[in-house]
Amino acid sequence: MHLFYTPDLQDDTYRLSEEESKHCVRVLRLTEGETLFLVDGKGLFCEAVIISAHPKACILKVVDRKYNYGKRDYELTVGVSPTKNIDRYEWFLEKATEIGIDGIIPLISRYSERKEIKPERLEKVMISAIKQSIKAYLPVLNPIQTFKETIKKPFSGLRFIAHCNEGGKVLLRNAVVKGKNVLILIGPEGDFSTEEVELAVKEGFIPVSLGDSRLRTETAALVACHTVNLINQ
Repeated sequence: MHLFYTPDLQDDTYRLSEEESKHCVRVLRLTEGETLFLVDGKGLFCEAVIISAHPKACILKVVDRKYNYGKRDYELTVGVSPTKNIDRYEWFLEKATEIGIDGIIPLISRYSERKEIKPERLEKVMISAIKQSIKAYLPVLNPIQTFKETIKKPFSGLRFIAHCNEGGKVLLRNAVVKGKNVLILIGPEGDFSTEEVELAVKEGFIPVSLGDSRLRTETAALVACHTVNLINQ
C-alpha cells in the first residue's frame, strides 16, 4: 500500500507536491490508472487513482473517502521531557505514533537537560510514522510547556505522573480505565523532583509506577503509551 500525507486535501482532484510527485513517479514508478492512498492527519483516509503521472505535478482523482478512519474511543496524551540526545526523543515519537498516541507535550521540569526542540523536524518524524503504520490521525505536537503550566491546564480524563521517588504509587496497568482519556507525565533522566510530584498530586494527578526497572525517559514514555493502548484492546 502506497500512502501519502495530504493535509490540505479537500476536492476530488488533488495535485501532489513536487517532492511527493517525484517520489510517486520516479521512486515508486507508479503511473496512470494505478491506485494509492491519502491521509490528511485529521481522520480522513482516501483511495485515489493517478490520472497524470508527471514527476513534478502528479494529479490524482479521489475515488473513495473514509472519515474518522481508525478513530479510538479514548485519547492518550503524553507529557515527556525532551532528551539531551534528541535522536532518542525522535525514536519515542516514531514508535509512539505507530502504536497509537494523540498528543505529545514537550515538558520542561526542574531536571530537564534540553529546553529547546525543532517542531518541524519532530513533525516530519511523526508524518513518516503514520505513513508507515497506515494511520489517518497525526498526533498533536504541543508547544513546549513548563511542568507547572501543564499540571494547571484542564484535562478531561485520568491524569497520571510516573516517577521513581519514594512514596505510594500504583501500577499504571492497574490504574488505566478502558475507554477513558489519559494524560501521563514522564520526567527527564533525573526524574521529577519530590516537590514536582507533590504539586501534581495536589492538582489531582495519580502517582504511578511502570514496573520495577529504572527506565530511560524515552523508554518509560513508550512503555506508558503501550500500556494504555494494551488496556484498551
